[in-house]
Amino acid sequence: MPTPNIRSLLASTSPQTDVIAQGWVRTRRDSKACTFIELNDGSALKGLQVVADAALPCAALYPQILTGASIRVTGDLVPSPGAKQSYELLAKDIEILGEADSTYPLQKKGHTTEFLRTIAHLRPRTNLLGSVFRVRSRMAFAIHRFFQEQDFFYIHTPIITASDCEGAGEMFRVTTIPHGSAAKQDTDFFGKPAYLTVSGQLQGETFACALGKIYTFGPTFRAENSNTTRHAAEFWMIEPEMAFHDLRDDMTMAENNVKYLLRSLFETCGEELEFFNQFVDKGLIARLQHTLDQPFQRLTYTDAVDILLKSGRKFEYPVEWGHNLQSEHERFLAEEHFKTPVTVFNYPRSLKPFYMRQNDDGKTVAAMDVLVPGIGEIIGGSQREERLDRLETAMSAQGLEPESYRWYSDLRRYGSVPHSGYGMGFERFLMFATGVNNIRDVIPFARTPGHADF
Repeated sequence: MPTPNIRSLLASTSPQTDVIAQGWVRTRRDSKACTFIELNDGSALKGLQVVADAALPCAALYPQILTGASIRVTGDLVPSPGAKQSYELLAKDIEILGEADSTYPLQKKGHTTEFLRTIAHLRPRTNLLGSVFRVRSRMAFAIHRFFQEQDFFYIHTPIITASDCEGAGEMFRVTTIPHGSAAKQDTDFFGKPAYLTVSGQLQGETFACALGKIYTFGPTFRAENSNTTRHAAEFWMIEPEMAFHDLRDDMTMAENNVKYLLRSLFETCGEELEFFNQFVDKGLIARLQHTLDQPFQRLTYTDAVDILLKSGRKFEYPVEWGHNLQSEHERFLAEEHFKTPVTVFNYPRSLKPFYMRQNDDGKTVAAMDVLVPGIGEIIGGSQREERLDRLETAMSAQGLEPESYRWYSDLRRYGSVPHSGYGMGFERFLMFATGVNNIRDVIPFARTPGHADF
């Protein structure tokens, strides 16, 4: 029979009798008259205090109820005299479901996130990681709600692909040919080289050019040998594609997307936000509220470069028109100069992939990035090139074989329309939303160079 979770018990507005609560023991302390147990089942940040009288028949079990053990408690939910909780559970009976001994690695508080990554199978039981993954779940639901409310269709794009969307070549190969084998590629499972996708964009465009507005939300992969706090080899992307939308429409949709998620965050994750604001980033709530209240600043890449050059700041990476903006440049613009999220658009064409629409100046493309304080880029997008001749020229200039992308070119050959889209890194958004500063701590099982455990 289903039992109420601890979140619902803590939200009770009246006493209840013969309640059953189940969870894992966070702490236990004893007095002569009774034992106090903090019980948590993961449904909420706070635990439920269980008060177990020393005269109960089950009192002989109390010494076995160590931190980490799982128990089932039957008792009465009553108003608590303590200030830390509204209700507590007066136990009538306690059953041990699973013991935990003294080797349980979460006996004490204050473990570093580096240590917790070594026990990824247990770290969701901590206040920090439990809060992060509750937020992750609710934000994933909010993403679907945002697009569904705006009449987008949810499309599943392939995880295995033969197309390199970004053209950078940093892709994981998928093969059935044994390592070191001299077998030819045409004998491989797909008869040609295949890879884990870096983006569902190209395939998503095919559906946008049929259904109007679509989005994908799934795992993507980059074989980039990077160990920064913002990079992972496996991560999740939200990628809408919209027919009959230009670059300005794209920028507006991206801004609305971020603000919708933040409103949902305040509505559904208040307890977690307070925790993050107290223990992770003391300016978090104010920064997120400011993001909601103010329009995003928009400026061209050229203007961004001018601001950086005139800032007087000595950056680790020199600023020069035609070079990528580095994280330090992005954060300066968002955190120090504008003090609000920034959308930079019209980037040099030499920096961007073949599919981005060429501007009339011949030097730039209709690309945009959304930069936020504390992180830098969380969204990258563009108006897609809808003109067949321009697209094929860009393919050739980047060394791509047009025949391999004939299906993509057909979208321009048969009823082409202006269209645009973007990709939001889900984990980067979560870093912004929680104040947690390492991507490894906002994804359940991080995949980074040299690390593919669990």
